[in-house]
Amino acid sequence: MMDGIIIIDKPQGKTSHDVVWEIKKILGVEKVGHTGTLDPLATGVLPLCINEGTKLAQFFTSDSKEYRATILLGVKTDTYDVEGTVLAEQKICLGSEEIEQAVRSLVGSRSQVPPAYSAVKYHGKPLYRWARKGISVETPARTIEIYRASLEDVSLPYVTVRISCSKGTYIRSLCSDLGEMLGCGACLAGLRRLRSGNYSEEAALSVQDLGEKDKKQVLAAHLINMADALPDIAVVQIDRPLAEKLRQGYQPVVESLFPYHIPFLAAGDMLRFIFNSRLVAIAKILYPSDRLSTLDGQEQAVRIMRVFNGL
Repeated sequence: MMDGIIIIDKPQGKTSHDVVWEIKKILGVEKVGHTGTLDPLATGVLPLCINEGTKLAQFFTSDSKEYRATILLGVKTDTYDVEGTVLAEQKICLGSEEIEQAVRSLVGSRSQVPPAYSAVKYHGKPLYRWARKGISVETPARTIEIYRASLEDVSLPYVTVRISCSKGTYIRSLCSDLGEMLGCGACLAGLRRLRSGNYSEEAALSVQDLGEKDKKQVLAAHLINMADALPDIAVVQIDRPLAEKLRQGYQPVVESLFPYHIPFLAAGDMLRFIFNSRLVAIAKILYPSDRLSTLDGQEQAVRIMRVFNGL
């Protein structure tokens, strides 16, 4: 069974769903899912979860992202990108220093309302479906975080910026915000995701120009083992008896963990239980690990969040 993660370099013009469908067909697998939508306009890093790997998707939810965005200044559209209907146009009379200052001011916590043309659900339907019917709906603002924002190039009316941000950030909306700051309006002209969590564009596979047989071989050769897919989560190496108990629904108590090396963890931290290079379960520790030895041996030590098949 092929289980794990594959990092795809999504081509422009395809939806994330298109890529999922293609990879599923090429590999001949039952389940494929992605961990974060990219618009058809965008290219770049798209992690895909394969078969049992789809159970890992929930643990990618907090992953930060990094993008390179090309922005068209002086043009406002209804979709906040160049593929939308132009609402207003304005000549650009801006200097590089003024633009750079505005880009730097994007850094920090911000409140962002998802764009009307997005996949965010409202009453069970994506916002873009309501927008295409001419129906305006109110969606609550989200708090996002822009960790870094730098100006890479100015070739007016286009500018290129590099942005590191929290998951859930709409770069189209950020471009529109930048246009408002500069007083000229703006929309997204091009976007590339450079990084998603731990996975950068250097690890992303482009198989568009390969034959069907070669595509399958390349994808299979670059499958990331589930045990290695979440390197930021601490590892506890366990033996077969505990692995089998975990697969049967066991919630470990303090004394059951005494035979194993538990790295320093704070209450609420995540850990991976691994046996024989296979991911058995992901759990959340309930107490600081340096306190475990002081607790009643029958006290529940961790809460199992997900169990994975196969030993």
